[in-house]
Amino acid sequence: MNGLSPAFLSFSNFFEITRISVETGLAALGMTLVIITGGIDLSVGSVLGLSGIVMGILHHMGLEVWLAAAIAVGTGALCGFINGQLITRAGIPPLIVTLATLAIFRGLALGISQARSFGSYPPEFLALGAGYLGSVPTQLLVFGVLALLVGLLLAKTTLGRFIYAIGNNAMAARFSGVPVNRVLVLVYTLSGALAGVAGVIFTARVSSARSDAGIGTELDAITAVVLGGASISGGSGSIVGTLLGLLLVGVVRNGLTLAFIPAEQQAIIIGSILLVAVLLNQVIRLRSRRN
Repeated sequence: MNGLSPAFLSFSNFFEITRISVETGLAALGMTLVIITGGIDLSVGSVLGLSGIVMGILHHMGLEVWLAAAIAVGTGALCGFINGQLITRAGIPPLIVTLATLAIFRGLALGISQARSFGSYPPEFLALGAGYLGSVPTQLLVFGVLALLVGLLLAKTTLGRFIYAIGNNAMAARFSGVPVNRVLVLVYTLSGALAGVAGVIFTARVSSARSDAGIGTELDAITAVVLGGASISGGSGSIVGTLLGLLLVGVVRNGLTLAFIPAEQQAIIIGSILLVAVLLNQVIRLRSRRN
């Protein structure tokens, strides 16, 4: 890909790849938890957009920017909680629930904003999305801390063991005493909260809250998780794997952008990568069962 642009393998471009991948990465952290349980969350992009708009409107009304940001994260968590309740209480499959809320949350973002954007944020807030600590982007540090926390949650806590148990066999986990419904609601709530954080960071990065923010984020997030080794049917996956998948998606996206590949063609390529990754995952699972 370096032949496409002399800037591709530069040190500054590496940080640019990681910087613009943070919002997708935050969504992918939550998506990892969801996919390990055997679920899916197609609403993360819409939650990102809605959370950013809530923050923008509240700040525009005079609320202190950090308080508005906290409420935005809470909005994301509430969206995830709603997803979890619909899945566990109503028994609707995650695919259907989150496909519906993808449209609902995006419609809310468009409706309450009247398709307007909201800017005029203080410099200390904008530094969250566009600032640097030395040569390292500020939002990359935030992402690193959250990735570490989610990784520890999965690998070192009882909740993490419950998440894997549900993905392997939800019925057996329930008979073993795992509070399946409560764990699932918590997982979707965390996914929504992380998407809310992504909405705040996106707003800081582009200096504006926009109702179209996050469109397509779910595709890149799911692709990163599956490329990282998670099984789409649940029971396996890790944060380290997701980070590697995220880096690959970021490199591909950046290379395509530097090669002036149109956005619609980029979506086709990323979708094809996801399809191939899922097919390979299925082949590996079938071979392991035969052995």
